[in-house]
Amino acid sequence: MIDQAHIDALIVLAGPKGATTDANEVAPHLREWRDKFNGKTPLMLMPSDAETVSKLVRYCNDHQIAIVPQGGNTGLVGGGIPGLEGRNEVLFSTKRLRGSIAVDPDDMTITADAGYTVAELQAAAAEHDLLFPLSLASEGSCTAGGVVSTNAGGVHVVRYGTTRALTLGIEAVLPDGSIMNDLSALRKDNTGYDLTQLLVGAEGTLGIITRVSFKLAPAEKQLHSCWLAVDSPTDALKLLRSARQATGDRVSAFELMPRYGVELVLNHIPGTSDPLAAPYDWYVLTDIASSSIDPALETQVSDWLEHEIAAGTIKDGVVASTLAQREALWRLRETMSEAQKHEGGSIKHDISVPVSKVPDFLTVAGKAVMNGWPGARLTPFGHLGDGNIHFNVMQPADADKEAFLGSWEAMNALVHDIVTKFGGSISAEHGIGTLKRAEMKRLKDPAQLQAMRAIKKALDPHNIMNPGALLD
Repeated sequence: MIDQAHIDALIVLAGPKGATTDANEVAPHLREWRDKFNGKTPLMLMPSDAETVSKLVRYCNDHQIAIVPQGGNTGLVGGGIPGLEGRNEVLFSTKRLRGSIAVDPDDMTITADAGYTVAELQAAAAEHDLLFPLSLASEGSCTAGGVVSTNAGGVHVVRYGTTRALTLGIEAVLPDGSIMNDLSALRKDNTGYDLTQLLVGAEGTLGIITRVSFKLAPAEKQLHSCWLAVDSPTDALKLLRSARQATGDRVSAFELMPRYGVELVLNHIPGTSDPLAAPYDWYVLTDIASSSIDPALETQVSDWLEHEIAAGTIKDGVVASTLAQREALWRLRETMSEAQKHEGGSIKHDISVPVSKVPDFLTVAGKAVMNGWPGARLTPFGHLGDGNIHFNVMQPADADKEAFLGSWEAMNALVHDIVTKFGGSISAEHGIGTLKRAEMKRLKDPAQLQAMRAIKKALDPHNIMNPGALLD
């Protein structure tokens, strides 16, 4: 247990509204979205500026009190939930770090405190006719600091890259309480180790991010959203390649979905409807965009669609003609995870393989899972454009939910071994957290793990920063 004297001291340091021990106020921060992780803590700290964060972290470091940073609490791997595995930890919410958000149109950057949501970053950029290209289903809740800490991906990685590619600089409080200021709009800086990139994807194990500078892009003025039916992931891969070639590489999103996943959405998400008259085995949802009104692009998209229909690669499809139609198409994709919750237990895998290997991976992994768990309902979907597939497996219709979820580790090991054979990653965009810590230790290159441990020990010798995440 954390001594009450330390709790009282931290409350004083946090200042008015900067801390709470109220169980009702803390409770929503202890439960992860899909209910796999539920934690505990005697105290939630909610500082509103970097200087207060520094004081609190310094105190925790001096007294070896463990800290779990949390942004919007949209994680899925137990990386932002305190008190797991019996640990005594203080929860460090960054939601009140909201003092400043500013766009520099000339530098095409946005600099914001860590508590601003992705949706707020998008809106601020749009006011200057610019685009913050990170796009996720949780963008109304996930925060700037959180997406940097987890190196979030989303649907636009195929064109704009992950959060790592968008992050120019950060301000962060290190484990000893010192404030590292690496906020920069520089595109080139060759002055030693890139400490900003070291903290991207570190999941709060090396410090607490308090402020971030991101790259922006020109706003997308012309957008073609296409819902296309195909026979197989192999045909979807052909479409991805031909779309990039036909449109001058202006594909900004390229998502793959199975019919079963679409049916889950149609059955459980109100206000959704099937875009096509007949069902097909697989679907692609793609955005092709330009930062200017370009009549040539419309012709390119039309010619591409006609060619692929004539070739038999596209079986049927629809192109959104209004914003409402586009939003309806994307709602089918973005609510697929939510829809699965209505059908019982689901064992999830957030994996990536080389884009060219996605169809073969789906075949091999699908057969292996069905051999081990007959009757399971495969629901793989996701970002074909960058090789990131959410390889989710629903319980058999008549199975006991808890018994099925008891196979989580065994199924993960099976799927992750196949991912490794395909040269892939067991965590494409959700992070490692607590959930995948043992699997990373089992599968990651030993030299890389040794280097990670050395960095962690050097920066956080008392192991106070999110000690249950990434490394055991």
